[in-house]
Amino acid sequence: MPENDIFHPGEIAVQLRAGERALAQRRGAMIGDRLVEAARGFLAHQGVAAVAAAGPDGALWASMWCGEPGFLGGDEQGERVDVVSALDHTLHVDPVRSLIRAGAPLGMLVIDFVSRRRLRVNGVVERMDATGLGIRVRETFGNCIKYIQRRHRSDHLPDGPATPVEYGGALDRTRLHFIARTDTLFVASMHAERGLDASHRGGEPGFLHVEDERTFRIPDYPGNAMYQTLGNFAVDPRAGLALIDFERRRVLSLTGKVTVEFDAENLDQPTGGTGRYWSFTTERWMEFPLPSTMTWTLIERSPFNPVPARS
Repeated sequence: MPENDIFHPGEIAVQLRAGERALAQRRGAMIGDRLVEAARGFLAHQGVAAVAAAGPDGALWASMWCGEPGFLGGDEQGERVDVVSALDHTLHVDPVRSLIRAGAPLGMLVIDFVSRRRLRVNGVVERMDATGLGIRVRETFGNCIKYIQRRHRSDHLPDGPATPVEYGGALDRTRLHFIARTDTLFVASMHAERGLDASHRGGEPGFLHVEDERTFRIPDYPGNAMYQTLGNFAVDPRAGLALIDFERRRVLSLTGKVTVEFDAENLDQPTGGTGRYWSFTTERWMEFPLPSTMTWTLIERSPFNPVPARS
């Protein structure tokens, strides 16, 4: 691998296995090390970001932060993303917030559920103070609109106390029902030199298949051919997931490890033709509330979602 290759060996291995190395090299040109003006403008109007962090024990965790438009912003040079505390409504129980440390890597995916636009921003925390966070950008690029369910967010006064936080190891009946309802999740993955990454996965409810009391399988749909997530898994099986229940305003965050399968197409859990899956084995989970000041309304599911043969 050339020293200046924008992709690391794990990403290249998966690109080659998928037969998309040339396409990945072309699309890799979109990856930058700073935010362009359009990206900064997008950030300034967003109220949701998926985030990924690593704990002191090495476990990866993912979550979804929510705030008022303007709680995210970029400096004029495009070298930093700021999270503004005064506009940030993420609850203190959020598992990623407690892991933030100056000098530590942080993965971020800023997402607009109405327009389906999203922006990947991975970097390192360089500032933590009463005003918020400053994240030095390492890499950034836009993602396509596929598999994102359109939702509208309404903001209002709190309509009740925050629901409780729950913890566990194995997946009990309540968590299995949560998984069965899920149509949106975020993934934390990591590379030792490149840092943390946060990415999105979506599909029809039921696109996640439970295999046993700790494991469920996720289909890997066609994407941008760069394989940042699977590439990270190829060299480091650690992962964190954040499954979002918008109707109940709850997040199921899990940490564990992943195994990847190729050439394993199952029409009852279609991959959109890739034949790829990854199975996530849970080590620990935490379920916690989203802000009670926000209500989410489904507009439509993605027309790109593969549909099981028996549906």
